[in-house]
Amino acid sequence: MAIQQADKLLKKHKDLHCAKVLKAIGLQRTGKQDEAYTLAQEVAALEPTDDNSLQALTILYREMHRPELVTKLYEAAVKKVPNSEEYHSHLFMAYARVGEYKKMQQAGMALYKIVPKNPYYFWSVMSLIMQSISAQDENLSKTMFLPLAERMVEKMVKEDKIEAEAEVELYYMILERLEKYKEALDVVRGKLGEKLTSELQSRENKCMAMYKKLCRWPECNALSRRLLLKNSDDWQFYITYFDSVFQLIDESWTPPSEEEHSLEGEVHYTVEQAVKFIEERITEESKSSRPLRGPYLAKLELIRRLRYRGCNDEYKLGDPEELMFQYFKKFGDKPCCFTDLKVFVDLLPPSQYTKFISQLLEVIPLSATGESEIALPADIKALQQHLCVVQLSRLLGIYHAMDKKQKLTVVRELMLRYRHGLEFGKSCLKTELQFSDYYCLLAVHLLLDLWLEGEESAVWQCLTLLEEGLSHSPSNAQFKLLLIRIYCRLGAFEPVSELYSSLDAKHIQHDTIGYLLTRYAESLGHYAAASQSCNFALRFFHSNQKDTSEYIIQAYKYGAFEKIPEFIAFRNRLNSSLHFAQVRTERMLLDLLLEANISASLEESIKSMSLSPEEDDIPWKDLRDNRDLTVLFNWDPKDRDISEEHRKLSLEEETMWLRIRSLTLRLVSGLPTLSHTIQPKNSEKTAENGVSSKIDTIRSLLQQLEAAVDSGKKFLEQKIQYPVLGPPPTRMAGFFSNGSCQCQTSLFYLVSDIYELDTNGLEDSAEIQERIGNSFKSLVDRLTDLFNKCKGDLIEVRDGTLKTHPNLLENLVFFVETISIALWVSSYCDSVLRPFKSNLQKKKKKKKESSVAMPPVFTHFLDYVTELQTLTSNVIDHIKGLEIILTALKLEDLSLKDTLLLQEEKKFTKTVQGKVQSSYHHSVQEIGELLKKRLDTIKKLKI
Repeated sequence: MAIQQADKLLKKHKDLHCAKVLKAIGLQRTGKQDEAYTLAQEVAALEPTDDNSLQALTILYREMHRPELVTKLYEAAVKKVPNSEEYHSHLFMAYARVGEYKKMQQAGMALYKIVPKNPYYFWSVMSLIMQSISAQDENLSKTMFLPLAERMVEKMVKEDKIEAEAEVELYYMILERLEKYKEALDVVRGKLGEKLTSELQSRENKCMAMYKKLCRWPECNALSRRLLLKNSDDWQFYITYFDSVFQLIDESWTPPSEEEHSLEGEVHYTVEQAVKFIEERITEESKSSRPLRGPYLAKLELIRRLRYRGCNDEYKLGDPEELMFQYFKKFGDKPCCFTDLKVFVDLLPPSQYTKFISQLLEVIPLSATGESEIALPADIKALQQHLCVVQLSRLLGIYHAMDKKQKLTVVRELMLRYRHGLEFGKSCLKTELQFSDYYCLLAVHLLLDLWLEGEESAVWQCLTLLEEGLSHSPSNAQFKLLLIRIYCRLGAFEPVSELYSSLDAKHIQHDTIGYLLTRYAESLGHYAAASQSCNFALRFFHSNQKDTSEYIIQAYKYGAFEKIPEFIAFRNRLNSSLHFAQVRTERMLLDLLLEANISASLEESIKSMSLSPEEDDIPWKDLRDNRDLTVLFNWDPKDRDISEEHRKLSLEEETMWLRIRSLTLRLVSGLPTLSHTIQPKNSEKTAENGVSSKIDTIRSLLQQLEAAVDSGKKFLEQKIQYPVLGPPPTRMAGFFSNGSCQCQTSLFYLVSDIYELDTNGLEDSAEIQERIGNSFKSLVDRLTDLFNKCKGDLIEVRDGTLKTHPNLLENLVFFVETISIALWVSSYCDSVLRPFKSNLQKKKKKKKESSVAMPPVFTHFLDYVTELQTLTSNVIDHIKGLEIILTALKLEDLSLKDTLLLQEEKKFTKTVQGKVQSSYHHSVQEIGELLKKRLDTIKKLKI
């Protein structure tokens, strides 16, 4: 309708620019990009200066992701209307969108000359800082851009023209980047520093930062002491206070006899003073109206530091165990009590763990009710205290030391406490968490331990308890995340996509937790869901480009200068995100799998993705691992928790796997470039065609793939086991062990041989033909091996428990991928052999004799295609068999046999098993559908 209305207007007023642009926006939004662009360029060529046309064109170019065109618009407008403040500022913002810092600096100064307002002047200064940040040469930034920015601000300071806080912030930022810490300190402490008011303690924090940089420990100490007297609950100042005290002790600092201790007042430079100071804070706290945690934790922190230095005993600070006990008595009913004490548990000797826990339990008011022999809390306060103790027990490894029977007893007790605790949360809203949720989570963690020890039924009980928990606390993200991890481990993806979307991941979370979803979607055969999850992630990364430039513009408008470098660093961090690179690569491989030679030819599919084998757009050197690997709560002791080493190894493994996938994608994208007809043995011609260089690209990629596979195999020899809640391993181990890797590499080697046959012709190539024949044979054998690794039941019932075999699903998915690559390679063979055959047939007709011998390569190829067809049909039959078994499997009878389960739990067990069964069924169906389409393609391969 908008387009029609615009057309009506244009019939009456041909030169109404704005109507033309509005029509172009309509065309852009209906997907007619080329028409929209042509129309917009007609208007832009006339260099309009009316505000409506300019605004409309800006909107259009932003939607087209062409911000550089906006700069051209306003450059022209500014030339025509040189005194317009509005157009000049639009031009500045247009440069900001594309990061043209030098032009921004000039535009800012031009604007200041027309309208001498401070913000415009400082826009120009900020653009100099941005030039220094983006300069490749650090020397240039420190000798040219930053000193120039400093001089520009100093000029304003001398003329007393500094008005706003943002301008002082900017001056501080320049001096800090120039490492002129003393000057920066003078600015903050001086008259200009009085303007720093928008943040609490902004001045003090900046002073502290400069004192640290200048290693002025007396000032650090005095300032943090003063701030702690004001607020004895501010933890960051305790840390600075202790750091500075011990620095002064190490330097044997003593105060000057005559003058003040330091610029900031009195300094503490001995342990005795520090001990006394902390004791005073605790005495003060007891008089205060609300309880403060800081002073008590500071005492524990001081003990820890003194112990580390080996001089704790002489200071009579008390026994950490007793102090922690007192702390628990005071704050045990607060959810933060566990996280506070967690930091200090290493002060306890392991022999005291059990005694410490019993001591804590004694002070919790629990009472045994009639029916249950377990003492339960009577109110929320007691429940929180008990929960804190249970979490500490897990952290101290008490549960880990138990045997299977004891663990199951604890699970029962925890679940009883969980269900009892639901009483207190009856009035909770749907969006609130139940008070006793952690009991359920801890029970699940215990069951996970049992599962890792080989207890198969434990994993089903985990899922049952989590589903029950989720029914009472539908917005508990921890329940959902754990369910996602466990379902994926069992190979059931169907329930996962729903759980993930109910998490309602926002913005950056698509990068930090998106891996939980994208790692499994495709590898478990849910192709449609995989496409969707990749799209979700990619949409975030692509829109981030556009959004960040808007944030930067807002920061200029409101003078939040210190945020601008942060926004740019944020954008770079996302652009070089490991997850972004993975999703992009997997998405393209998936699209080829679902479309190439099914709905469009391989060449068209590759063209539509603008893929080229020569181009590698992954920033390997700068790859950033932005995954949040601690998103799942964990109460494990240090030795069982995820370590730095695990993170490092996981990143290494992910990068290796990404390299293999990226090279596979590039090799596939090189296939269509080879299938041009080539004049045999005419080397000049082939070089002219540019095809010989294409085969060189493919051969070089193949070498890189071999190298990547070798390093992958070496890596896997370490047999790394990540913690069950740590990073999920990649698909690399399966790729090597099931034989897909060998199949895929030999397919690409075959491409090289066929290319050779193509250039040499059929006459004197008996050796190549034999090599190709052997490759075909061994390929069929390898593919048959791979198929054998896909055989077996996905779910089997053993001694009344279910055992799942998700690796069979992953192997099937790899089989489909490998057979697809085999088809793309076979199509290339076909395109090479077909012209040869028609030439031979022409010769036959000319010589009118039937004795022209057929070269062996034709029969090899035909046999190979027939065998591929048979093999694919067999796999499809196997999949049909799996479908039938899955449909017929009656799982309900199973779950009801286990009489230990409560009625409530039976309902959830049934749900869980149903979900896994339905997910497998779905996977098998999708894999089967895709294979049938592939079989149709094989049938067309007849030379």
